Amino acid sequence: MLQTDMQRRLAAEFFGTFWLVFGGCGAAIFSAAFPQLGIGFLGVALAFGLTVLTMAYAVGHISGGHFNPAVTVGLWSAGRCSNKHVVPYILVQVLGALLASAVLYLIASGKPGWVPDGFAANGYGDLSPGKYAMPACFLAEFVLTFFFLMIIIGTTSKGAAVGFAGIPIGLALTLIHLVSIPITNTSVNPARSTGPALFAGGAYTSELWLFWLAPLLGGLAAGVLARILWEPITITETTALVKESHGV
Repeated sequence: MLQTDMQRRLAAEFFGTFWLVFGGCGAAIFSAAFPQLGIGFLGVALAFGLTVLTMAYAVGHISGGHFNPAVTVGLWSAGRCSNKHVVPYILVQVLGALLASAVLYLIASGKPGWVPDGFAANGYGDLSPGKYAMPACFLAEFVLTFFFLMIIIGTTSKGAAVGFAGIPIGLALTLIHLVSIPITNTSVNPARSTGPALFAGGAYTSELWLFWLAPLLGGLAAGVLARILWEPITITETTALVKESHGV
């Protein structure tokens, strides 16, 4: 039985990140592998957006609904996340992504002749879906994470429409995937990148650094700018705003 606020928060972040990786990467691994289903890039993009949208309303009022180390770091730099939550949140986010990837691997390996191949992992150069070079991939991940955090912070700020933040955040992640699946297979989330990369193995793990560094820097930059654009609020006020934004 969960006893403390921290335990409830960590459980929410764990399950939220698990669902994001399982739903989003699962769509890429299973459904998108069959052209006759017709989901393509659009279907995968929607899958990622829907995972965030559904979990934002399910558990976002408990932990803030980060499900992403870059979001945690970005909100921390904006003064919206307590120091004590940063490292624990990131650890459980990575664990949730790893467990989701393991479950996906076990399901996928149940098909005769199946091989992991890219396993929905992210990459640059030869591992980029469109063969984009490393600098281009770094810039894409930085810029897209930056705007993702700007949207998250803006929709959970004072004066934003109450009860609706999960919708623009989910749509933003969908749009991000529509832009960047051809470039990097879309990360903007170091935890999401780590799970699949470890199961894809090989060069995917050697390129994982970019999918930590670029999103974290993008999140940090957005958090710093947010202190200028939006009215400063306390951590306590942030918690109340997050609950309101999810209709709680």
